[in-house]
Amino acid sequence: MELDPTRRDGRGPQSHLAIQIHRDPGMTLTSALNPSRRTLLTAAAASAGLALPGALDALARPLSAGAPKRLLVLGGTRFLGPAVVDAALARGWEVTLFNRGQSDPERYAQLETRIGDRDTGDIAALAEGQWDAVVDTSGYVPGHVRSAVELLRDRVGQYVFVSTVSVYADTAGEMIGEDTAVATVEPEVVEQVTTIRESFPYYGAMKALCEQAAEAAMPGRVLNLRPGLIVGPEDSSDRFTYWPVRVARGGEVLAPGDPNAEVQYIDVRDLGEWIVRTVADGTTGVFNAVGFDYRQSFQELLHAAKLTLGADASFTWVGEEFLLEREVAPYRDLPLWLPAGMRGHFDVSRALAAGLELRPATDTIRDTWTWAAARPADHVWRSGIDAAREAELLAAWHAR
Repeated sequence: MELDPTRRDGRGPQSHLAIQIHRDPGMTLTSALNPSRRTLLTAAAASAGLALPGALDALARPLSAGAPKRLLVLGGTRFLGPAVVDAALARGWEVTLFNRGQSDPERYAQLETRIGDRDTGDIAALAEGQWDAVVDTSGYVPGHVRSAVELLRDRVGQYVFVSTVSVYADTAGEMIGEDTAVATVEPEVVEQVTTIRESFPYYGAMKALCEQAAEAAMPGRVLNLRPGLIVGPEDSSDRFTYWPVRVARGGEVLAPGDPNAEVQYIDVRDLGEWIVRTVADGTTGVFNAVGFDYRQSFQELLHAAKLTLGADASFTWVGEEFLLEREVAPYRDLPLWLPAGMRGHFDVSRALAAGLELRPATDTIRDTWTWAAARPADHVWRSGIDAAREAELLAAWHAR
């Protein structure tokens, strides 16, 4: 089904469900959201199959898009790194890792691993070797990225830098495209930041400077990817995981703010696969890398979780002012929730045209819950509120 992005009433884009209901007069909003709905949410992107031009360094071995490639991954053993590595190995590529050797060092014991530490400037292990491309999943400090690119640029064809949508100076807007202005930070601050941890207070601006450092050193050979929330199995942040687990538990679920507010995220496996595809295609440039090819609302996500997991859950939508007055932190205490003045839509049409494919949201929900259910019972959650706090807030909401 081809989706029409415009509303018939002239008020902007419709949601996936709104389009579905419009084209099937027999489907009401209620029937679309209960267990009898015929089609669950999907995030399958309609790829145009376009490969954007990219340059390969003359020193890198010339290979066709379908031939095995040599890939260097900076990081590689945590969350996004394994998604990239696994996608590359599935294609029969030769993969080399560079990391500190501290996070799950046995995961890819069969692969060549170069040991070093970007925080201390120890990247001497990268002084030799040639690769078709390098994927940087661990770049946060402009100086770190600059050092790596300058060391590697004559021995790699393409530099793929994993950035973030947080680079934008203003992340609230109806259409945030890749040409939107990025955040900045004072030069003296940049000079003082030498470690990854020191960069976190200036996260977006530092990532923007990392992008610029890579492009300056390898002009025309850099792919800067800007994901939003990366989710799925092995996501230790719990920012998406909270919802499948909470919905599966059943009962009255506190749902925050506007049920029609849009939520955007990307499954880590889809991002990993697309990164490998961009290397195969030699894609360069700047791309937002989040979902979807339609507008997914918060209530659509929660009802999809209910249906997918067969949960006996009901949703009580609690107002934003009420939550903020009680010091409920957006995105941390109730993940994915952002108050009205902080929400924006990231345009992903460029990435979809360049081959980004997104799996159904129901697959991400199911696989994330399955992974989370196998964690230790004493797992300490990094995001979300506990049952007692949720019950307290719901009682106060009903007692108004």
